[in-house]
Amino acid sequence: MSAGLPQSTSNHSLAEASSRGVLGTALGLCAGHLFAITFAVLGGVLGILGAAFQELRTGGVFLLLPFVGAPIIEELLKPTGIYILLVRWPRLLRGQLHTALLAAVSGLSFGLIEAVVYVTVYVSDPPDWFVTYRFTLPLLVHATASFIVGLGINERLLAWARDGAPLPKANRNFIIAGIALHAVFNTVATALALSGVLDV
Repeated sequence: MSAGLPQSTSNHSLAEASSRGVLGTALGLCAGHLFAITFAVLGGVLGILGAAFQELRTGGVFLLLPFVGAPIIEELLKPTGIYILLVRWPRLLRGQLHTALLAAVSGLSFGLIEAVVYVTVYVSDPPDWFVTYRFTLPLLVHATASFIVGLGINERLLAWARDGAPLPKANRNFIIAGIALHAVFNTVATALALSGVLDV
C-alpha cells in the first residue's frame, strides 16, 4: 500500500493505470491492424501498376501472357505490401492465417482496380451483365489466389530471398497453387470469350 494513501485510493489508482494500459494496448493493436491493411491495399495498387508495366513491355502480343505470364506476374506482385510488412514490421503479421488474409485484401484491391479499368477503359458502354461479372467472379478469384499465395509468405520465404536459403516445398507449393488457380481462370475466361459466350 502507498504510504499516506487510503486503501481505496491506492486501488483506484492501480485500476486506472491498468485501464489506461489496456486502452493503450487496444489502440496500438487497432493502429497496427489498420497499418497492415493499408499496406495490403497498397500492395494491390502496386501489383496492378507492375502488371500494366509488364503488359506494356510485351506490347500485349505475347500469346501466352494471359495464361502464364499474367498469373505469375500478378500473383507475385499483388502481395508487395505484405513483403514490405514482412521485412520492416514482421510483428504486424500475426501468424500465417493473418498473413494470408492480408494477401487476400491485396488481391481484392488489385481486382477492384482491374474491374474499374475493364468497365471504364477496355470496354466502352459495357452491358450490365459484364459489369456484374467483372465485380464478382474475377474479384473472388483474385482474392482466393492471393490468399493461397499468402499461405506461402513467411520468414522462410524471406530467408530464401535474402540469404539464399533453400525454399521450403510448402512455400513454393502455395505460391504455385495460387498462380495455377489464376491461370486456369484466365484460360477458361479467354476460351469463353473466344467462343462468344462472354461476348461484349
